[in-house]
Amino acid sequence: MTDELNNAINNLQKRDVILYPTDTVWGIGCDATSKEAVARIFRIKQRRESKSLVILVDGLEMLQQYVTQIPEKVITILKTVTEPTTIIYKNPIGLAKNVVAKDNTIAIRIVKNEFCQELIKQFGKPIVSTSANISEKPTPKSFKEIDPSILDAVDYVVNLYHDKITNTPSRIIKLDKDGSVKVIRD
Repeated sequence: MTDELNNAINNLQKRDVILYPTDTVWGIGCDATSKEAVARIFRIKQRRESKSLVILVDGLEMLQQYVTQIPEKVITILKTVTEPTTIIYKNPIGLAKNVVAKDNTIAIRIVKNEFCQELIKQFGKPIVSTSANISEKPTPKSFKEIDPSILDAVDYVVNLYHDKITNTPSRIIKLDKDGSVKVIRD
């Protein structure tokens, strides 16, 4: 795993795009603070930049560096949730502008997967995580289902967990203005 971590980190540092296993499905990722790298992901996925992307962080401390306000209710959720859960936050800071939604929100997940946590920790910045599919096409459930055009377009493919089958993206939640939790995707 060490070689794969080092190779992925080297590519992220060069603002390259990687294909990697996450705590949910295979993801296309890059430095979430690099506008150019994020733009490449949109091109690879053939997706309009008006659609937002998910960002992965390694823990609450890193999350606090990129979100101006984390409501107490969210901290409680983060401390108790067991399944991968992405939360939509308002007013992010320090991220590439093209990774932030038009309403100035960002979807961020604290990863539980050992490889992803170590990758983000060693890289020292959040990374983009968007499913490894062409926009509007089904999300691949395994490495074997990833479209060859994606494999050709990324700069590095992590050589781990190629046999793993996943079919569950993360749950996505958002806090409404009244503070209630709204499930966007379960």
